Amino acid sequence: MSVKYWIQNAALRGIMGGLFLLPYHLRVPLAGVFMSKVVAPMAGYRTRTRDNLRHVLPDLSAAEIEQVVDQAPNNAGRTIMELYSAQKFLSIVRDPKISGSGHALLMQALADGRPVLIVSGHIGNYDAVRGYLAGQGYQVGGLYRPLNNRHMNAHYLSAISQIGTPLFERGRKGLAHLVRHLRGGGPVALLHDQRMQSGIEIDFFGKPALTALSVAEMALKYDALLVPAYGIRLADGLNFEVHFEAPVTHSTPKAMMQALNLSLENQIRNNLGQWLWFHKRWKPRPPPDKNK
Repeated sequence: MSVKYWIQNAALRGIMGGLFLLPYHLRVPLAGVFMSKVVAPMAGYRTRTRDNLRHVLPDLSAAEIEQVVDQAPNNAGRTIMELYSAQKFLSIVRDPKISGSGHALLMQALADGRPVLIVSGHIGNYDAVRGYLAGQGYQVGGLYRPLNNRHMNAHYLSAISQIGTPLFERGRKGLAHLVRHLRGGGPVALLHDQRMQSGIEIDFFGKPALTALSVAEMALKYDALLVPAYGIRLADGLNFEVHFEAPVTHSTPKAMMQALNLSLENQIRNNLGQWLWFHKRWKPRPPPDKNK
């Protein structure tokens, strides 16, 4: 292990260990404060959040921007602590507030054994959806990206596995196992709001954002119900509303991904401080190499 990764691993274990001495209702908000007040300024998250907000929401006031600058990493910190507090988190999302016209259609599709793709973004706690369905007895497959630090990745994977399994590592082999699970009638939960260099530019908040078509292509290929779903954090900061929107109509991959982008955008506009605003979502595609 490199010195850098050793320090990261030791720091994370020390911080998490200290927070775990506290009851859940205290350690979750404190993790949010730590992420917002300590990690975010050091990592440049606050500056990136301001830049993204000015890029896509130029009418926000300075006060509104600063509110989101504090809230977005706070939500991220809470989410991390919730994932590492799996049993208590699962007890909370087992019986959450449920909303949206897509819920009944999703449950019917699951009962019928039809392939289902449940699609969300980095808003609220996305694993509230997976945790809720796991509590209903469904094995919801998930795709994850391994952390660069393999020692941190080991306990990260262990933590998220407690929310639900199976989990598939991003890559060719993991995708093959995910497809096998889907074709066998197992639901799969995916996030679609990361910038993918292999994607195409699709509108998101009125700006072009590189978006992968793979979710829509998979839905079309395997005739899967494509349901946008969100775990939105409630005002108390600890409980959630799990919202299932009407399934996206099968059409072209681009039109379907545009519908997913718009669905997520609407959720973000209603919950500005709960999205991962410090992600480089609108970073432009690099210019072509003229020497090639």
